[in-house]
Amino acid sequence: MGFDDLGSAGASGGDVQTSVTDTSVSLVIAGSGGAGVVTAGALLLEAAAAAGWYAWMTRSSGPQIRGGEAAAMLRLATGPIHCHDDNFDLLVAIDWDNIERFAAEIALDSHSLVIGDPDLGQPHGSLLHNNPRQAAMPFKRLAATVSNGRPNMVALGAIARLTGLPPAAMRKVVQTHLTHKGQTAIDASLGAFQAGFDHAASLPAVRRLAEPTALASARWSITGNEATGLGAIRGGVRFVAGYPITPATEVLEWMAPSLAKIGGVLVQAEDELASINQIIGASYGGTPALTATSGPGLSLMMESLGLAVAAEVPIVVVDVMRGGPSTGIPTKSEQADLNIAVYGFHGDAPHLVLAPASVADCVLTTQWAVHLAEALQTPAIVLTDQVIGQSRAVIAQPEAADYCARRELARQAGDGQRYQRYALTGSGVSPMAIPGTPGLAYTADGLEHNESGTPSSRATDHQLQLDKRSRKLASFDFGHRWADVVDAQAGPGDIIIITWGSSSGPAREALQRFSNTGGAVRLLSLRLIAPAQPARMAEIIGSATRALVVEQSHSGQFYRMLRAFYELPREVRPLYQAGPLPIRPGQILDQLNAWRN
Repeated sequence: MGFDDLGSAGASGGDVQTSVTDTSVSLVIAGSGGAGVVTAGALLLEAAAAAGWYAWMTRSSGPQIRGGEAAAMLRLATGPIHCHDDNFDLLVAIDWDNIERFAAEIALDSHSLVIGDPDLGQPHGSLLHNNPRQAAMPFKRLAATVSNGRPNMVALGAIARLTGLPPAAMRKVVQTHLTHKGQTAIDASLGAFQAGFDHAASLPAVRRLAEPTALASARWSITGNEATGLGAIRGGVRFVAGYPITPATEVLEWMAPSLAKIGGVLVQAEDELASINQIIGASYGGTPALTATSGPGLSLMMESLGLAVAAEVPIVVVDVMRGGPSTGIPTKSEQADLNIAVYGFHGDAPHLVLAPASVADCVLTTQWAVHLAEALQTPAIVLTDQVIGQSRAVIAQPEAADYCARRELARQAGDGQRYQRYALTGSGVSPMAIPGTPGLAYTADGLEHNESGTPSSRATDHQLQLDKRSRKLASFDFGHRWADVVDAQAGPGDIIIITWGSSSGPAREALQRFSNTGGAVRLLSLRLIAPAQPARMAEIIGSATRALVVEQSHSGQFYRMLRAFYELPREVRPLYQAGPLPIRPGQILDQLNAWRN
C-alpha cells in the first residue's frame, strides 16, 4: 500500500491504542543533505538525555562535501547502550532523495513504521522488503502553517509524540540550541514542533520508552572523537599536528581549543607526512605528541612511524578507520586497517596497537596509549572507526584513571662517560635526554646504531638493538587493561566470543540476550591488539572449547591475526562482514543459539 492510498494522516497496520513501553526505541530520521536531519537527531538525543534516558546516535551520509543523502540513526533507552538494535522501530523520511543509497543500513521488519511526506513521492522499494507498516505525514505543508517553520522540526514533534519523549524536554533543548538566532527562530521551531506533535496523534503506534532511570546520575553527551581528544589531554599530550581527513577531523577540531586552554599547541599541517614528522620532532623535544588520521593518512605515515621505532621516540597516532582501500568510503565504517597497523612497518619494528571498545572507552584507551608510548618510548597506534568516532552517545561518566605521560629522562651522563641514549638495560628502556641538556647530546635517526646513537651497520649492534626494542614490550606488564572480560549470568560455559573495537558493542548485547535465556558464554574484547598476550589469553579462554570471532572486515583480518599469535579453542568460527553494514546483535545471537541447540 502506498501513501496515496492512505491520505495525509492515514496509516496501514496498527493504531495508537496498541502502543507498548519498552526499555529501548530505535529510529531513523532521513532526508537529503541540508534538510537538517543530523541537527534533528542531535536535538532529539539531547532532549532524551535531559529527560533522563540514555541515547546513541550514528550518522550516515554520502562522500559529498555538501548535499546528497543523510540520515541520523538513534537508539534511546533506559540503560547504557552498546549498539543499534537489530531493526529500527521507526523511519521518518523528511524526503526520499537518494535514500536508496543507504537503505541496506536501515534494517526494518513488519513491526517497523515508515512515515513519509505523500507530497514528495513514495518510499523506495528497497525499504519495503520486510513489509513495514506505512503512514503519511505532510511535513512540508505542516511546516508552512508556521512562519519560517522547518520540516525537520515537524518530524521531531511527531517522534516525541510516538516515542513518549516529554515535549517540555524538547522545547528546552530547542530554546538552548537556538538562543543565538533570536526569539523569532525559537518561536518558528517550537511552532513547527507543536504542529508535528499534534498531527502525530493520528499515526500508528510504535514502541514507547519506559520511564527514565538515569535523571540523577552523572552522564555525558560526547562523541568518540571528542572522547579520544579528552583521553589524549588527560594522558598528557600537549602538541598535536594533523591534516583534516574524514572521519578523524573532529579529533583535531575538539583538541584545538582544548589544548589552547592548557598551554598546548595544535598545528594544521600541509599533509600527513608533515603531521607525523612534526609530532616526532615535538616528542624528541620532550613534549608528548599525537596526530589523528584515517586509513589513507596512516598509509602515508608508515615510513616515519618506523623512524619513531628506530629512534625510540614516543608518539601516538589515532586512526579513525573508514572503508578502504584507497579513498574507499570516507563516511562509512570498517575495521580493515588492522593489518597495516600491526604488520605495515618496514623491518622488525615492535610497537603498540590499541583499540577502544566504545565511545566511553575512547577516553581510557587513548589515555592509556599515551602512558604506554611514553613509558616504552615507542609509537602507539589507536584504532577507532567511523562508528565510534562520529557517533554521539549519552554515557555514564567515564572512570578517572591516573595514566599519564611518564617518560624516563636522562638528567646527566656518568662521570667521564659518553651519554648512551640506547644503553642495553634489562627492561629495554633507556633514559631519554631532552635536547640541550648539557653533556647529553646524541644522534637520533633512522639508521641502525650502537648504544651511544652512532650509526652502525655491524651485525652485533643490529642484533643488540633489535633485542632491546623487542624487550621493551615483551617484559612490560600490561596488567588487566589489555582486554575486557564479561561473563553471562550462568557463567562462561564452554563458548567464548572474541572481538575488538566497535564490534564489542553488538557482541555485548548478544551476550546479554543469551544470558537472559540462561545461556552460558564469555566475552573477550581486546583493548591491546599488539603486542600479543598469549599467556593472558590462555588464562581467559580457560576450558572453552568453542570460540566465535567477530569483526567488521571482508577478509577476517582479526581472525587471522588471532590464529597467528594465540592458541585458540579446538572449534573456531569467524563471523565477519565488510562495512558499511554493521554487525547486528541478532547475527551473533543466532550463532550462539546454533551452538546451544
